[in-house]
Amino acid sequence: MSRIAALQPDQLSPEQKRIHDEIAGARGGTVRGPFAVWLRLPAVANAANQLGNAIRLHGKLDRRLFELAILIVARHWSAQYEWFVHEKDARAAGLPEDVISAIRERRTPIFARQDEKLIYGLVTELQDTKTIGESTYGDALALLGTDLVIELITTVGFYTTAAMMINAFDAPVPDGSRPLP
Repeated sequence: MSRIAALQPDQLSPEQKRIHDEIAGARGGTVRGPFAVWLRLPAVANAANQLGNAIRLHGKLDRRLFELAILIVARHWSAQYEWFVHEKDARAAGLPEDVISAIRERRTPIFARQDEKLIYGLVTELQDTKTIGESTYGDALALLGTDLVIELITTVGFYTTAAMMINAFDAPVPDGSRPLP
C-alpha cells in the first residue's frame, strides 16, 4: 500500500491539473508511480516529466538497450512499479526473455548480442562502484559515441531517482502484485 494517497482530480490545483494532464498524455492517460508522488510538488513533477520525456520519447538510444538499462536499475533497487512497467516494454523492444528472467533473478545474463552485454556491464559497474572504469568507458564510446553515452547515463540517473521515489513511498503496482522477489 502506498504511503501517500494519489491526489484525486478535485484535489488538484490548476497548476497540478495542467501538469497531471501533460504527464498522463505521455503515459497512457494515467499518473502513477513516482509521478503520482511528484505531482504534490508541481515544479518537481513538471521537471521530472520533461526529463523523462526527453530520454523516453525523444532519445536516440536503441529502445532495447534503453529498456535493458531500466530493468537493471529496477532490479538493483527492487523497484516493483518500475519493473512492472518496463518488463513489458523491454519485451516489446525485443529484449530476450532469458535476459529479462536472469536480471529478475539476479543472475548475470548470457548475452547473444554484444551491445546488450556492454550495456549490462556498464550499468552494473556504475551502480556497484559508483563510476565506470576507463576500459568500460572506452568500449561504450566505441559502440555508442559520446552523445548516446550521455543519454545512457542520464537514463540510469533518471530511473534511479524514480526507483528511489517508488521505494520510499511504496508506489503500488496497479494490479497489487510484487513482480520482483
